[in-house]
Amino acid sequence: MSFTGWQAEGYRAMELKILVIDDSERTRGIIRAIARSREWTICDEATSGQEGLAKFITEKPDVVLVDLAMPDLNGFEVARRMSSVDSKIPIVLFTVLDIAGLEKKASSAGITAVVSKAQAWDLVRVIENVIGSVKGPDAVSH
Repeated sequence: MSFTGWQAEGYRAMELKILVIDDSERTRGIIRAIARSREWTICDEATSGQEGLAKFITEKPDVVLVDLAMPDLNGFEVARRMSSVDSKIPIVLFTVLDIAGLEKKASSAGITAVVSKAQAWDLVRVIENVIGSVKGPDAVSH
């Protein structure tokens, strides 16, 4: 579920750079497949929160996908730290946990949207929505 209302159904973000932070190889593979289908670029991947923070600073992605439960820092803490560095970059929490009730806590941590891994097909719409809300309609094209 996205916190933004801007709809970008049927659009493809141009030259979108995504940083993926998830300790699951399977999940990272799913995200890579989704990115390829949309011609987006995975600029880098991290398997822990600390590694993700370092790559966030060096890669300067357009959007970050982060898991909630990871071995070191959880997704909320990763988002808080990223938001203190650059609050303009959208952060999408992509979690296996039930998202009901997570949105308020996620929003206060600097997370732009929450998507359940059980609804991975929703990820494209959510990414397009958050990019459109931050960068405006000119960030996407037909």
